[in-house]
Amino acid sequence: MSARNLNKRKIFNDPVYGFIPITDDVIFDIIEHPFFQRLRRIKQLGLTHLVYPGALHTRFQHSLGAMYLMGRAISELKMKGHEISYEELVAAQIAMLLHDIGHGPYSHALEHSIVHKVSHESISKWFMERLNKEFDGKLQMALDIFEGRYQKHFLQHLVSSQFDMDRLDYLKRDSFFTGVAEGTVNYERLLNMLQIANDQPVIEIKGIYSVEKFITARRLMYWQVYLHKTVLAAEYMAIHLLKRAKFLAMNGETLFATPALKFFLENAIQKENFLDDSEVLEKFAQLDDFDIYASIKVWKNHPDKVLSTLSRALVDRKLFRIELQNNKFGKEKIERIKEATKKQYELTDDELSYFVFNESTSNYMYKPGVDKINILFKDGVVQDITEVSDQLNINMLSKPTTKFFLCYPKDILIED
Repeated sequence: MSARNLNKRKIFNDPVYGFIPITDDVIFDIIEHPFFQRLRRIKQLGLTHLVYPGALHTRFQHSLGAMYLMGRAISELKMKGHEISYEELVAAQIAMLLHDIGHGPYSHALEHSIVHKVSHESISKWFMERLNKEFDGKLQMALDIFEGRYQKHFLQHLVSSQFDMDRLDYLKRDSFFTGVAEGTVNYERLLNMLQIANDQPVIEIKGIYSVEKFITARRLMYWQVYLHKTVLAAEYMAIHLLKRAKFLAMNGETLFATPALKFFLENAIQKENFLDDSEVLEKFAQLDDFDIYASIKVWKNHPDKVLSTLSRALVDRKLFRIELQNNKFGKEKIERIKEATKKQYELTDDELSYFVFNESTSNYMYKPGVDKINILFKDGVVQDITEVSDQLNINMLSKPTTKFFLCYPKDILIED
């Protein structure tokens, strides 16, 4: 083996799992590629650090962690007698490594504001296709696994399902960096109990309590971290801020922006643009958190009242008040808040829509019948976790939990 190849046998020191070895040249070269290195500059949890100060970890770290767990899962399955070739192992790890490569900065805010109805999953696929060309087809099996075309379907389910290596890593990692202990999952126990039945991943009956903890931890993390009401307020403020910036740029207003961000602000970019013009993906590859944040800092002093007010609020963490409840807010209350906000800030009706927003958010703890988490009994019988568990409330599992929220400036005071 050449010295060059030996030099690609690297080890990452990960705070969650310890040492993560890179044992394949192609994986090393993908990690070194600028498309992937960009993930170092995108926080995994967007604006969550405004609530949990430790939540500054990146999508780069998460992607490495998910790849590591994929390797551990496949090693476990091979030990149990399943035939998985080295090529399939590498392909599955690559699919896992690249599953989030299409995320933009402040991902969900970006998807709702400066690109139109283009999901990060689609952009991930386009990045993988581009990399496959650059690597002379070496990523084809990874692409097939990612898109569910590969003959061993269980590999795709390990990449994306209700029990996949993506969720296993982000629960473990996000709970670690936020300090929310309720989100901790026993990933080693879950992987040790992993099996394959009917070309689907299943968990042996001995691991049922770990599965219950996994599902419960996910629910707790959603309402305590991902959909924390202050995080929601910050995220929706960012969505409205970027929408305003795009509105101004599309109408000829001169805005400070980095070249990559400027392109997406001044052009109506949608799916067809990515497919028809390879340069659009290249432009997207230049976008990261620093583009957005540097621009927002400058926009604090922009003459547009909406843009400058929202920018100052985000940079200085003067976030809007948010009320969260199980039922829809009354129209009368919403109108009173709108009237008070419009008067106090001297806003037009169009400007008002950036200051008062009434939305809802939903989360499933578990979706029965969709990518089931199946339990394998010793006699070979396979059953959905909801049919086996005596700890999980099936009625609660099968219905989405929907919460309604109303967001507006904190200095607007009205009586209920």
